Amino acid sequence: MSCNTLFIRLEGPMQSWGVAESKFVVRRTAEAPTKSGVIGLLCAALGVTRPDAGPWLTKLDELRMGVRVDRAGVRWWDYHTVGAGMQMRIAEAENKTKEGAMLTRREYLCDASFLICMQGEPALIAELAGALRQPKWGLYLGRKSCPMSVPVVRGDQSDMGEYGDLMSALAAVAYRPRYAGEELPEQLKCFLDWIATDGEHEVPHDAEVWYDVPHCLEPPAHGPRFVVQRSLGVGATGELIVGAAMQSKTPPPPRPRADYTNTEYRHRREERLTQDEHLCVFCKSPATTVQHITYRHAGGDERIEELRALCRLCHDAVTMIEYGLGMGLDRINPEDPEFRERIIEKRQEIIEFRSLETRRRRLEPEEVE
Repeated sequence: MSCNTLFIRLEGPMQSWGVAESKFVVRRTAEAPTKSGVIGLLCAALGVTRPDAGPWLTKLDELRMGVRVDRAGVRWWDYHTVGAGMQMRIAEAENKTKEGAMLTRREYLCDASFLICMQGEPALIAELAGALRQPKWGLYLGRKSCPMSVPVVRGDQSDMGEYGDLMSALAAVAYRPRYAGEELPEQLKCFLDWIATDGEHEVPHDAEVWYDVPHCLEPPAHGPRFVVQRSLGVGATGELIVGAAMQSKTPPPPRPRADYTNTEYRHRREERLTQDEHLCVFCKSPATTVQHITYRHAGGDERIEELRALCRLCHDAVTMIEYGLGMGLDRINPEDPEFRERIIEKRQEIIEFRSLETRRRRLEPEEVE
């Protein structure tokens, strides 16, 4: 029987799948296995080296990929030291180094489980299935420190099948509870390759662009692909249902927002400026605006005690601190001594940045550094 679909199970204590925004020092993970990660795993099973991967990538990039999220896992941070003999800069001395290791942060998905299906030409699918059953090199979940807790394939013909599309393939493999009596999820999230067909040329409005199609492994180079998110319903006995409506998260209640054109707000603003003698409550410079210390009545129902007069510099400094702290309805009171040093430091940062920008406009680039 010719089979156009290969099933791969990726499950383990920890796994991590690189994303475009990952940096060397801070390595984040995608929420699901990436195409480059899965193709790298296939290359390891085939025994293909990075320099020799070019011809294989041409074939593997053409495979259509679907991911079913059986367990999303928990995001977790760990650290790695890299290069024990690297020349690291010494903070206390300028232009001096010493041998040491670089400390990096790595993000992982803990206790996650994914079902991957790869669709393509039957001959290629059969070759890949054989390689995964007897891999040439060790396989791991995105990083060498992440071993698998279950085999990536079952080792029999159930690893493959003939299916018309990715969703029907993902629905064909039953959901496996971890233990007897486990409460079944209502839905399973799926990430699918979107490729234009004869009947569908326009990219779906909900498609995302993932830059994880490997064009070269040494040096690494990746291209984009369209990914759409769909869901499979889970029945009472664990059967999977194609076409189940995806449940959206309950939206949070609308948060009050400032309406600077509102007449009542303008009255409260003038009252506050008058009460503060049109002086910044922080630095006593002429005040040109007011700061909301809470947004509980924002939008036209502000109380005068919920506002404070500020100059533009202090207002910008306070706002930047608030965004950095991720504050919600209740914000910073610039009269609070707790925030005094932070506001002073942020004011100085803004002044230095603006000064540098002014010099950049007036001087040649080499004079700025």
